[in-house]
Amino acid sequence: MPPADRSTPWRGSLEPAVVSKALRAGAQWWLDSLDCLVRDLEREWGIAVGRPLAGGTEAFVAEAAGPLGEPAVLKLVLPQGDHGARDEITTLRLAAGDGCVCLLAADVDRGALLLERLGPSLAEHQLPFWERQAALADLAASIWRPAPDSGLRTGAEKARWLVDFIEARWSELGEPCSREAIGYAVACAERRARAHTDTRAVLVHGDVHAWNALSRPGGGFALVDPDGLLAEPEYDLGVLLREDPDEFLTGDPWHWAEWLAGRTGTDPAAIWEWGAAERVSTGLLLLAVGLTDVGRGMLDAAERATSGPPVSR
Repeated sequence: MPPADRSTPWRGSLEPAVVSKALRAGAQWWLDSLDCLVRDLEREWGIAVGRPLAGGTEAFVAEAAGPLGEPAVLKLVLPQGDHGARDEITTLRLAAGDGCVCLLAADVDRGALLLERLGPSLAEHQLPFWERQAALADLAASIWRPAPDSGLRTGAEKARWLVDFIEARWSELGEPCSREAIGYAVACAERRARAHTDTRAVLVHGDVHAWNALSRPGGGFALVDPDGLLAEPEYDLGVLLREDPDEFLTGDPWHWAEWLAGRTGTDPAAIWEWGAAERVSTGLLLLAVGLTDVGRGMLDAAERATSGPPVSR
């Protein structure tokens, strides 16, 4: 592991997006205490923190080495809202390495996670579309398990949050897509909220996509950065259907939902509806943070989805 340059404060290595989010969240104190926190964890966990890793938007992430030099990653999650790192830590503990990165140590109160070191993302492997879908669907399914007393938010809560977010952000952004697209996405989210049952809810990752699937040194992939929910399994597959808007626009999106359902033994209509809600909410979010091209692509795909799946409902 390359040695850290201790002449440069850790705060100086933070991604601009992390600094901006911290300031918006009123977490100046977190920025000011970052260097002390890293040093404290080095001492308490017996680790040496090395090169910061680029690309994070909600955390400080850096290479680390354990007492015997074993490779790891230190992640310090920016405190935001009520949950902080709690849901991520809970999800990783419950998954216990099945489909997810292994959690080596954690401190919920300080938002600190020590994780196994992984390699390049699935997105960087440039696999054919359906091979990539198979890998991601299988990873998601390996996480699904009952977790009734975990304290995680439910799929119904997430669906209601999506409704509020979509309606508010659409107005704030000057109505960047049609009212029909917004109305359809909201209606889909409301149906998924009503469909939620505790008996069918399982642990889901909550943000399954190719950039969140990293290669394991011994082969295969593991998911990182879980949101963590207790929801119907179709939620994870709806997120998959949200991604790759070009495929949605040029291919057969209903076949895509059916294919995911067939591979995982789930309901294609529920996958479709979660995908519709997530596509609009994520498209609006991307526009809000300046990722216009990708956000616009998702909203263009959302316009196509307003007619619903081509089957009798």
